[in-house]
Amino acid sequence: MGQTLGDVMGYAAGVAISPLPIVAVILILATPRARLNGTLFVIGWLVGLSALGVVMLVIGGSAGSSTGKQPATWVGGLKTGLGILLVLFAVRHWRRRPADASQAQLPKWMAAVDRFTPVKTLGLGLALSAANLKNAPLTVAAGATISSSGIPAGQQAASLAVFVAIASLGLLVPLAAFLLMGERARRTLDSWKDWAVRHNTAVMAVLFFVLGLKLLGDGIGILA
Repeated sequence: MGQTLGDVMGYAAGVAISPLPIVAVILILATPRARLNGTLFVIGWLVGLSALGVVMLVIGGSAGSSTGKQPATWVGGLKTGLGILLVLFAVRHWRRRPADASQAQLPKWMAAVDRFTPVKTLGLGLALSAANLKNAPLTVAAGATISSSGIPAGQQAASLAVFVAIASLGLLVPLAAFLLMGERARRTLDSWKDWAVRHNTAVMAVLFFVLGLKLLGDGIGILA
């Protein structure tokens, strides 16, 4: 299990460093229903990552976990494809980055988070985890890695739980700071939000590129 956790920690860190979801949770924590909506947003995020990971564990179990001590061939093909996809996303993001970071703008939907209902906030958390262009491929890769490791089902579930916990730190930390400190955490959270807004595109491009190369290398290594 230790080897499996080591293999997925890079993916978990990549998911945790997600500027837009971090900005979203901080904006939600500035609304009148901060405690309820902030908690629901994080729950949606956790459920989204967990569900996607469980799907991959089920698929991996039915597809055959490994051949000897090596991951199954399908895992290599999946990681290679995801790696290529992330590298392409990296190029796209880098070309679209603003020349002046201070001119970076948030998506228009973020201006309406203060009017989101609890159900819509929960759905937003789900979408930003399971349907995100970076988080979904990394979660799929992590699930495939765990399912192909050959460890018992209980250890696979525990490995996925650790992955989800680490991958959620970017949201859990702001939420915990707000719940424990209230308005005293506002200045710190605002500074985190401002930094994430300014550097979102560049950070995403670098993460896409680095993690894409890692997936590509892992996939080619399995196929070879």
